[in-house]
Amino acid sequence: MVQAPDRPIRWTRPVTWPREVLALAAYWLSSRMLMVGLVRSGKTEPAIEVHRLYHGWAEVLRTGSFPVDDVGWQYPPGAALPMLAPTAVPFLTYLQAFVGLMVLADALAQFALLRASAGRPGRSTSGAWLWALALPLLLGLPYARYDVAVTALAVASLLLTAARPRTAGALAGIGALLKVWPALTVLGTPRGRTTRQVWTSGAAAALALLLVLAAAFDHVLDFLPAQRARGVEIESLAGSGFQLARLFGWPGRVEQRYGSIEFLGPYVHRASQLSLLMTAVAFAWLLLWRLRARRWTAATPYDAALSAVLLFTVTSRVISPQYLVWLIGLAAVSLTVRGTSQRPVALLLIPVAGLTTVDYPLFFDAAQAGGWRPTALIVARNALLLGAGLWSAGRLWRATVPSAADRRAAAAAAGPQPDADPVRSA
Repeated sequence: MVQAPDRPIRWTRPVTWPREVLALAAYWLSSRMLMVGLVRSGKTEPAIEVHRLYHGWAEVLRTGSFPVDDVGWQYPPGAALPMLAPTAVPFLTYLQAFVGLMVLADALAQFALLRASAGRPGRSTSGAWLWALALPLLLGLPYARYDVAVTALAVASLLLTAARPRTAGALAGIGALLKVWPALTVLGTPRGRTTRQVWTSGAAAALALLLVLAAAFDHVLDFLPAQRARGVEIESLAGSGFQLARLFGWPGRVEQRYGSIEFLGPYVHRASQLSLLMTAVAFAWLLLWRLRARRWTAATPYDAALSAVLLFTVTSRVISPQYLVWLIGLAAVSLTVRGTSQRPVALLLIPVAGLTTVDYPLFFDAAQAGGWRPTALIVARNALLLGAGLWSAGRLWRATVPSAADRRAAAAAAGPQPDADPVRSA
């Protein structure tokens, strides 16, 4: 990946763009045409889900109600917006409009990453290249889920944090109403005024959108019971343990429940509770990091966002393939800063994305049936993902939290403090 030249670029005049930008634009166009081609027929499993499931939900939403008694509806109320948006596009089928909107979101994310890095001192186009190169590893899946749109909001929010904190917070709040995880991206904002502005505007935007949706639709919060009842999905970290256990006689089974393929059988409920506990531990660690961190750089908000979402992804009871879209986007934002602590973690996500695609859709039926090959595949993917999460957290801590030696050196450099008591000094 190439470092950006430290000179401004006139984005309104493409003829003046440097060769690297032109090369990236050409690659983006060619790779995205292939991705669109993979879902264009509408016969792939992800495309069928959009055509049937998303379109069906959109028809229900058009009646003024969220899906009632549909345990497959696992999304926050803001998800109504990307579900309904394709119905407002004329002359196209629902699937065509949905894919077109996701391509647009992809393009906006790509442009934001490039604009934030190319020609700027201390910045790197590595992030823009990572987004361009890694997203196609997921084949057509990113255009058959609305996660690209949510990720574009999170990318824009992070890149605007320093210059426009209120706008950044509003985008994060809207993103949180669409898919929850963008709320984690504000954990690394610099202390003081920036944090107050980002957090306040984020909460205000989320509340405002929730009130609008509550006024427009019935059953806004009906997704919560199904979300609480979710079990251990076969591709999750906890699910890896049951995949291995099946090879040695564990008597459980898999079943379609709450919008995903889950394990049922002995110890599954305990594993689900353990996953929730680990999520709580991850959140506690993030709060501890926030309290202890002292060194803030331009990369810190981006690096913290990647670490937070990685930890919550690894500890989740469900790890769907589209979650890699989030991680690729956040890793790309980190790589826009040359001093990021997350460069090796971002690169590790590339093979994780590749293994995810081999698992889904290529080996997904085999993963449900069990066996050594699909089990080895999902265990390898989750081992890399777990390693990426722990590595990310460790590098973030070392980059921002002074060690005991650092504190002693700082105290020694400051020298002895004068005694404030004149009598004692005498």
